[in-house]
Amino acid sequence: MKNIPIKPNKENLTTYVSIGSIFIFIGFIDLLAYTFLNFNLTEFLPSKLSFFAPLIFGTIGLYLIRIEFSGNKFLDKININFNSSNFNAILTLLVIFALIKYIPPLLNWFIFDADFAGNAKEDCTGEGACWVFIKVWLNRFVYGMYPDAEQWRINAAFILLFLLVGASFFVPAKSKKYLLVFLLFIYPIIGLKLISGGDFGLEFVETGRWGGLSLTFIVSAFALILCFPIGMFLALGRRSNLPAIRYSSIGFIELWRGVPLITVLFMSAVMFPMFLPDGTYVDKLIRVLIAITLFEAAYMAEVIRGGLQALPKGQYEAAKSLGMGYWRMHFLIILPQALKLVIPGIANTFLALVKDTPLIFVVGLLELAGMVNLAKTNPKWLGMAMEGYVFAGLVFWIICYAMSRYSQNLERKLSTERQ
Repeated sequence: MKNIPIKPNKENLTTYVSIGSIFIFIGFIDLLAYTFLNFNLTEFLPSKLSFFAPLIFGTIGLYLIRIEFSGNKFLDKININFNSSNFNAILTLLVIFALIKYIPPLLNWFIFDADFAGNAKEDCTGEGACWVFIKVWLNRFVYGMYPDAEQWRINAAFILLFLLVGASFFVPAKSKKYLLVFLLFIYPIIGLKLISGGDFGLEFVETGRWGGLSLTFIVSAFALILCFPIGMFLALGRRSNLPAIRYSSIGFIELWRGVPLITVLFMSAVMFPMFLPDGTYVDKLIRVLIAITLFEAAYMAEVIRGGLQALPKGQYEAAKSLGMGYWRMHFLIILPQALKLVIPGIANTFLALVKDTPLIFVVGLLELAGMVNLAKTNPKWLGMAMEGYVFAGLVFWIICYAMSRYSQNLERKLSTERQ
């Protein structure tokens, strides 16, 4: 394109835009006709040239309308964002053409040709997705094998967690520290006791029956709550002037970051009990929670350490000049600034933690993805793996997207840079 002698200019704006629009229109019509009507407008051309004809027409059209500072706001916006160069023009067309070609079949499979009504695989007679499978298994996908009559206990535990987190936005600043202590040290005991039962007249439900999305939330919530403070202290320990604390923190962090999570889970579930004294028993879920928490705490420590290193030395000197001790300086001056700088990294670690929870399937705990694997092997529902994995993928995407958006809003709220 760079060798083409014709250079679109502002003086002949109407002519170039008109001709360019015609080329773009022809390219789209050719693609639409072939995609939906199975009719090739350029079949008279050689086969390879005919295949790329929509892209060629579209690229020529975008080249002709690429006029800098045309004075037309809409045209300038298109050129700046999608048509700034020939390469970007081709990428834009490829993305649009891919959407046109693949979105309609996906919509047909998801919605228009899908089956929603029924209670058995035989009720799925269409060519689309069989969402009957999801409807029938939804309770198991959410609660696993947890007894139906006791599922209110899981709901109550999570409602309490949401109320505590929500209250942190409204309580006075002086009360937040007490709420944080309750959330970190007391709620985990209450939540696990409420769900597992065995006391206060509640039926005991062994952790092997826990599962589904609720187990995903349990593992994620408790690991998120506990890995952050542990990671924070590890980050401080790695920067300590005391050799024993510094090298202990370094050793811990590098050990846990140097092995894959699946190995850590295997060790916690299979190998760890071998080293316990006779008669000592630690529940498998507790071992998995501890393993995931310590694993993610090591990564969290490095994220927080990056924020600590980003602060200028003057912040430490200013705090010391005010007579602040080590802990007061860090909790009131250093850590608030450091954590604000690494909000994207913290959010990324949290997202990775949520997406790592399906790995607990290897130690026999059936969270959401594990329940999908179990359901797809049921003789009455063979062949439904696609619907199950799509459902699980959408659930994880919604969770991760919500967390990502919250972190972005928090980052903007705490930003001190001028907009």
